[in-house]
Amino acid sequence: MKFIQDRVAAGELLTGCFCTMGSTVSAEITGHAGFDFLVLDTEHGAGDQETLYGQLQAVSSTPAVALVRIAWNDRTRFKRALDAGAEGIMVPYVSSASEAAAAVAAMRYPPAGIRGVASYVRAARFGAEFAEYRARSDKELLTVLQIETADGVHAAAEIAAIDGVDVLFVGPGDLSFSMGMPWQIEHPDFVDALVRIADGARSAGKAAGILLQTADQIPAAIERGYTFIALGADGGYVAAGAGAAAAALAPYRTKETD
Repeated sequence: MKFIQDRVAAGELLTGCFCTMGSTVSAEITGHAGFDFLVLDTEHGAGDQETLYGQLQAVSSTPAVALVRIAWNDRTRFKRALDAGAEGIMVPYVSSASEAAAAVAAMRYPPAGIRGVASYVRAARFGAEFAEYRARSDKELLTVLQIETADGVHAAAEIAAIDGVDVLFVGPGDLSFSMGMPWQIEHPDFVDALVRIADGARSAGKAAGILLQTADQIPAAIERGYTFIALGADGGYVAAGAGAAAAALAPYRTKETD
């Protein structure tokens, strides 16, 4: 079986989306939609640890790989998501090699890292497969670090060079604000930053990823070297679909009168 970490390292083009609704039903629907991965978002999403657990169970019945974006680069948040069965962690706001090293350490059990050890957890089939899970975890769990600051752009190559980092992932919104050009994702300086991140990842043999908002952004991202691409989120899909349905019905609605 080829795990997502192997596929990332091989340079495959992998696609996914974010799940921000905290919904098990939405997670299951998107898991069956044809994506390679889902990012269950506990940073800005509506879910918490309890809803995350159910989402991970739902995604496990689908072909998609379940990653979790934790709220911060905090060791406790790593082990909670990993113990629940996350197949990888996305870490926001990584701006230096030292922060990257801390994230990698939180992903790994001692002596290689500092992840807390508990065998009776979902990830290890509640104790039945802890030895096997521990043995394969470093090879199978994906570590995705978000570059969302100007400092992170400058340190991209150093961050990517840390052993255990798999993907540098651009958060366009935060990065554009950090660079003083909110949402100006076509600004030449922002595009230069995207190229620098992709080049930094490539120089270390790692993948570059990005969150896109519209399908017309896909070709440019691929051309710049991005191979781990998320397009939108479940909440956005619902909003767009609901808006389109309401717009189609609008001409036939009975209008209120004063």
